[in-house]
Amino acid sequence: MQSSTKKTVRPRGRPRAYDEERALEQATGAFWRSGYAATSLDALGSATGMNRPSLYAAFGDKHALYLSTLERYTRQAEAAMRSALDGELPLADALAGVYDAALALYFPRGESPRGCFLIGTAPTEALEHPQVREQLHSALHAFDRAFEERLRLAQRRGELDARADPHALAGVASALLHTLALRSRAGDSRASLRAVVREGIRLICGSAPAKRRG
Repeated sequence: MQSSTKKTVRPRGRPRAYDEERALEQATGAFWRSGYAATSLDALGSATGMNRPSLYAAFGDKHALYLSTLERYTRQAEAAMRSALDGELPLADALAGVYDAALALYFPRGESPRGCFLIGTAPTEALEHPQVREQLHSALHAFDRAFEERLRLAQRRGELDARADPHALAGVASALLHTLALRSRAGDSRASLRAVVREGIRLICGSAPAKRRG
């Protein structure tokens, strides 16, 4: 009687335990800590628990993976902004919700301040990588649009002076967000940035800002 030997066929490409959303979250953390240029494939592999062949099979090269993390972060940030800019809330409260959420993200509990992933990593790569520049441009304008839509609603309701320019004020609201992102990473305290937020909301709304949450 002849014995037969079965060959074990090893799966190729991404591992069975692969979870795209989780891997992108972990890769985002790696890029966020060190920036695009300083984050090696080994560091990405360690962060995601995936070897190089698996990373390539799942996302393509390092540049493609970085673009995927930017797209995911922007999508989530815009969704969070639009949720915070709830039309049921007074304008000042809605704006406060956006900035409170941003500060919570930029100052993670128990960790060093990290600022914004988009603002902290993309501008340095935008000069050399047109796709990064395009994503950065698209993201910033998406945030502007979210602010502008809420400001126009406030103007229609009489919360905002009829002479105000919602488009220009949206740029101011976004600029305040960028300031929080940069200064949190540069070492400004959360308390000092909350004071900036209060005065920023006062400027945008032309009235007393909302009470601070939490």
